[in-house]
Amino acid sequence: MRNALTVLLALAAGVLLNAWWSGRSAVPPQASPAVAASAILPQDLADPDTTVADVERWPDQAPTPEQVLYAQPRMMRQALAELGPRAPGRPNLYLLTFAGDGGEDVFRNEAEYAARLFTRRFGPGTHSLVLENNPATLSTRPLASWSNLEMALDGLGKAMQPDDILLLYVTSHGSEDHQLLVDMDPLPLDPIGASDLAGILALHPFKWKVVVINACYSGGFLPPLRGPGTMVLTAARSDRSSFGCGSDADITYFGKAWLVDALNHSDNFADAFTKARNDIAAWERQDSLTPSEPQIDIGSGIRDQLGRWRKGLKPGPTVPFEPRAPAATAARVQ
Repeated sequence: MRNALTVLLALAAGVLLNAWWSGRSAVPPQASPAVAASAILPQDLADPDTTVADVERWPDQAPTPEQVLYAQPRMMRQALAELGPRAPGRPNLYLLTFAGDGGEDVFRNEAEYAARLFTRRFGPGTHSLVLENNPATLSTRPLASWSNLEMALDGLGKAMQPDDILLLYVTSHGSEDHQLLVDMDPLPLDPIGASDLAGILALHPFKWKVVVINACYSGGFLPPLRGPGTMVLTAARSDRSSFGCGSDADITYFGKAWLVDALNHSDNFADAFTKARNDIAAWERQDSLTPSEPQIDIGSGIRDQLGRWRKGLKPGPTVPFEPRAPAATAARVQ
């Protein structure tokens, strides 16, 4: 039912977006205030209003919103085709990153860095697929959307073997009622709640998975996601904000601590989480912030399976973090 409604809404949105696009006029840029924590209010998740800021962050030389919507099936097929062959004789790791909010470059930076880090540092048995909402990548990356997430998981399910491991890394704003912001205004994208994400994953036959939710209040995702064969990491407790996003930020606290500072020196996800949690706590004390208290849950079997993936692994050199170019200067392929 949801897929049918999505198609109808997309068709209707195409008409509205064309009208919006043809009436678009030049407007002066407006600076967005920096945000310390990736927290949003529930009503922000479904705000139907298109603002001046929304118009400004859609690049002039990018495809129109309607073109972006209808390009998604092709872009998803291409992204899945570029995964490359499995490394034989051992479990492979398939990383799927999901950068939900297109209004801040910090989420794109983090999703793309994770893909570079895992594929360069952990070798040919590691594969990556990036879904992201960002004005700079509307023609080069599939959108981070509910529908594309389902399509990506369908494709990965066909490419992976039973002993392979899915690593889903989600980074966006989160709300107190445990929903993730999925936004690339003026496109009509649905938010994803904790039970939604658990339901999506339950429809796919991944025996082994690691799910990382980097958002405020992300601890609320842990109960529906936990289970055998599953490791869940969250950037905060269910009732706490996490920190480090905003228009002036390059990477979140959790992204820097777990990806850049920990996994550049360890291939053990749980050990890296312990280091990241300690580092984040120190930064929060230094900045007089309410502790976010990142959470971890390790289901039966997944620790041993990750050990099998690491067996014989010779991590490569550290991968430096470099922010990506924003839409105003990024090259775009038409």
